[in-house]
Amino acid sequence: MKPNVIVFSGVIVGTGLLLSSFLGLFGKRVDFNTQVKPLLNKNCIACHGGVKKAGGFSVLFRHEAVARTKSGKPAIVPGDADASEMIRRLTLTDHMERMPLEAAPLKPEEIDLLRNWIDQGAKWGDHWAYTRIEKPDVPAVGTFWSRLGLGNSPEQDWVKNEIDPFVIQKLREQNLHPSAEADRTTLIRRVSLDLTGLPPTEREVSTFLNDKSPNAYEHVVDRLLASPAYGERWTALWLDLARYADSKGYEKDTERKIWRYRDWVINAFNQDKPYNQFTVEQLAGDLLPNATDDQLIATGFHRNTMNNDEGGTQDEEFRTAAVIDRVNTTWDVFQGTTFGCVQCHSHPYDPFTHDEYYKYLAFFNNTRDEDVTTDTPTLRFFSGEDSVKVSALKNWLTTHTRQPQQVQDWVNFVRLTEPKINSHDFDQFVNASLLDAKFFGVQHGGSARIRNINLTGTNRLIMAIGTKADKAVLTLHQDNPTGPALLTIPVPKTGNQWNDTVMVYALPKLSGRHHLYVTLDNPAQPKEWTLIKWVSFRPALPGTSATTLSEMDRKLQAVLNAEPESTPVLFEAKGDLARKTHIFERGNWMVKGKRVQPDVPKSLPSLPTDTNGKPVPRNRLGLAQWMVNRDHPLTARVAVNRFWEQLFGTGLVETVEDLGTQGIQPTHRELLDYLAAEFMETDQWSMKRLLKRMVLSATYRQRSEVTADVLASDPFNRWLARGPRVRLTAEQVRDQALAVSGLLSSKRFGPSVKPMQPEGIWQSPYTGESWKLSDGADRYRRAVYTYWKRTAPYPSMLTFDSPSREFCQVRRIRTNTPLQALVTLNDPVFVESAQTLAASMLKRGRTPTQQIQAGFHQVTQRNPSANKLAVLVSLYQKAETYYKQHPADARKLLARAEASPQLAALTVTANTMLNLDEVITKQ
Repeated sequence: MKPNVIVFSGVIVGTGLLLSSFLGLFGKRVDFNTQVKPLLNKNCIACHGGVKKAGGFSVLFRHEAVARTKSGKPAIVPGDADASEMIRRLTLTDHMERMPLEAAPLKPEEIDLLRNWIDQGAKWGDHWAYTRIEKPDVPAVGTFWSRLGLGNSPEQDWVKNEIDPFVIQKLREQNLHPSAEADRTTLIRRVSLDLTGLPPTEREVSTFLNDKSPNAYEHVVDRLLASPAYGERWTALWLDLARYADSKGYEKDTERKIWRYRDWVINAFNQDKPYNQFTVEQLAGDLLPNATDDQLIATGFHRNTMNNDEGGTQDEEFRTAAVIDRVNTTWDVFQGTTFGCVQCHSHPYDPFTHDEYYKYLAFFNNTRDEDVTTDTPTLRFFSGEDSVKVSALKNWLTTHTRQPQQVQDWVNFVRLTEPKINSHDFDQFVNASLLDAKFFGVQHGGSARIRNINLTGTNRLIMAIGTKADKAVLTLHQDNPTGPALLTIPVPKTGNQWNDTVMVYALPKLSGRHHLYVTLDNPAQPKEWTLIKWVSFRPALPGTSATTLSEMDRKLQAVLNAEPESTPVLFEAKGDLARKTHIFERGNWMVKGKRVQPDVPKSLPSLPTDTNGKPVPRNRLGLAQWMVNRDHPLTARVAVNRFWEQLFGTGLVETVEDLGTQGIQPTHRELLDYLAAEFMETDQWSMKRLLKRMVLSATYRQRSEVTADVLASDPFNRWLARGPRVRLTAEQVRDQALAVSGLLSSKRFGPSVKPMQPEGIWQSPYTGESWKLSDGADRYRRAVYTYWKRTAPYPSMLTFDSPSREFCQVRRIRTNTPLQALVTLNDPVFVESAQTLAASMLKRGRTPTQQIQAGFHQVTQRNPSANKLAVLVSLYQKAETYYKQHPADARKLLARAEASPQLAALTVTANTMLNLDEVITKQ
């Protein structure tokens, strides 16, 4: 068969290529991203993509799509649809050969679309979210004459800032119109809840209503952004992303004291820490030059991963699980991309290959946490006498060495107990075991190996060791279990098999690399275990003898045995402790493939250079700097979209968790890119400036009421023709009840608290822990400070859609269930709030009607309508009648020996008001 060619001006060209040229000049080009990619994703990619490549054909990348398949024919011939096997197979009638196989055939118009696309050259396109953020021009608003100042325009009158023209443009396309501005009472309640998570006080509302200045609303916004409550509100959001909890998770779910990370987040928001710095410190604060305590605490973001303390589990398996969780969480939170599935295979829809997952994982694979029960490394906070000893040690170091790095290494060791070798890495056990599969234990005559230790310049062995036995003796041998004895030491008796003491020992002068062996001699009590948790081989302290212990060694030992408060942090492994990273075949951590080096996906910009023109380091710090580089397409878009979603209820991309090709397309892409560019360039990554721009817009200030016609046209307010109307978050529902009743405590920071919750929630068979009710004001602190146990989260917040925080949850899916009403009516917090509110109402009016009016105004900042007031008064009257007839029930409701029917009835009425839709909804 002759090829289809035409001789044109002496040049032979294919008809397909000629058609492509004509279409390029005169026809409407087919857009890959919006027209072709959705078709391929829906009908082809399941068999011809990242997971499977049936017939050797894949439509994930262009170079794969146009390559020869197993049949020897290319499925797609750019410029010639007639020669493309793909088109032939789509148009066959034989169901055994026609594609898609075992599925409905494509519609004729869909096949024509693909045919035109191929004839036009089968041009690929990068998904919009993976392209550099370019700031678009702000659309023109109003008429030509109004823009010249020669006429009026309702559009121009409505616009408040640069957000609004983008919204107006989309509203025009949908034949919709914006709404008028909400009344001042509604507006201040809306913006107060959005920025601080708390309702405004009656005084704040009155001040705003009486402020007639043109900048009155902006003054309110500035006040709210400066409020300490601002940081607490936005931290509540961030803790979901950081999967923050006060327990470790899994079966045992024992306590983890990491509340300092939560406090760091609150301070970061209140100080308006730039988002790029906020990101870098959480991902790599420990790697910053001269890292501060705050920067180390910030790395708690990735120490919130779960830790499995259950007996019999493998530490390496769950260390690997934590690293994988860090990779997936980093992409979920900062990149808005479903990267997790690339663990097992190339991404079926987005341009990420299987090996790229493990190159990215290599950035996170060198942290020193190893799923040990002690949760190390932890940053220790010395106080009192211990702090004096640490200062004396530091003074000694600075006096006896001129090498700042040597001083820092010792300070790190004292405060972090790193670097060290955890005993689960010992091997060649003889009459020894990992006790409870956690730490090395050895009995009489037993031994184990410590692999490949560099003894050059190493003069000290520091060891966490202990036993119940009276006269156990441990010997350290060189090269084999019967080799030269380097050290023979009596094992300190600790009185408990699981207790240990940190000991410092002097080693003889040696050099080179050697395997070292520990052996135990304990003939008097041969079945008693000796426990070793970790060992560290170090040089002697500067200014001390290399071969004998000094007074400073004893002070060092005392400091290492102190038990100060601490918090888990990240710490990077170096030298012999650095790990090699391999691809996991099919995602199985036990089946390792080829070794890979740290790198970022090829579909995104490469790692940048620093301010001196040098490549950034290939570690977590370099990765974090890459993520906040101006050329990175995702980080700013994802952040802006998340903040928008928190204010408006839905993101500009609804799927906040997925901006990839399977996510919902943005409603206002140009607005998203404009705000992202402004966020990076004009705002210098300031989160407060970004939020201020959003809440000052006319778009945000609109009334939330909606007509039937607009509701039918845009039921979910995708085009923003009205203001947001959204149910409050779990934390806000609780905090508001405490705030309007006057119970809310303003106390901030510190360990998590245990406010009232129903009995029987906690079951802690391993530790016997119970929910011990906090004292005094701690019972009434904001929800962000509530103790969070992963296997038994605070029940009222769980009912209002809070996650368990076992893993990162980017977006809470709002539900509406009867259980939520039961919480606001019966939960102890809401009942006590109603009791306190009722007592306040009783003092604010002479009659039940006046009292109810005062209470309604206290809760909603507005007066009740006549109908609502009548319903509430009727409820009060019925309750009062009931409690007069049943005084015991009144005493039970009010939890007091003397209880008036009037106060009990007011409590029921107050409880009902706290449960009203307009109270638990931002509108």
